[in-house]
Amino acid sequence: MTELSLPRPRSLPLRLIRLYTGLALYGAGIALLVRSGLGLDPWEVFHQGMSVRTGWSIGLCINLVGALVLLLWIPLRQRPGLGTISNVLVVGTSADGVMALVPAPAAWPVQWAFLLGGIVAIAAASGLYIHAGFGPGPRDGLMTGLNRLGLSIRLARTVVEITVLAVGWLLGGTVGIGTVVFALTIGPVTQVFMKLWAPTGDTARPSGTKPA
Repeated sequence: MTELSLPRPRSLPLRLIRLYTGLALYGAGIALLVRSGLGLDPWEVFHQGMSVRTGWSIGLCINLVGALVLLLWIPLRQRPGLGTISNVLVVGTSADGVMALVPAPAAWPVQWAFLLGGIVAIAAASGLYIHAGFGPGPRDGLMTGLNRLGLSIRLARTVVEITVLAVGWLLGGTVGIGTVVFALTIGPVTQVFMKLWAPTGDTARPSGTKPA
């Protein structure tokens, strides 16, 4: 995949604030999607299915899967950044924390509010994380690694996400209208926040499109 030259803040503290705010917000967005009960994105379907089968929290499953995916970087000769390692530690922890505070709604309007709020939170988090310029998340790094082996990013992402979606559904993860809504809206909404959060300053070349 061709990496885009993106502006990032000159200040290291500001970049770190963007990084960890983005990661925490991403986890919060995942929590809202889960609590909506309307369906999850492919990786979260897998994480939830793993949680159903193991009894572990979804956040713990997110962090463990991120760590396992990171191990796949070794044969792909991918190099993790601070953002990559932080992703493994922060996103799932944030998701568990928010889920502990926010109960599942009973009324369908609130379910939809949670779904749409989760999508917006994840899109906003992606813009913050990417502009921080500390490296891709484990799952995006897997895509770029497969791209180095000759697979197109589109093919690699499609194969991997269809696989984790199917396995997650078989394990008991939630696939529903929210899965479709997420797939149709996350790209355009993320693009809005990419422009909104774009700082002025030096250029960076962060890989990937989201921290997951």
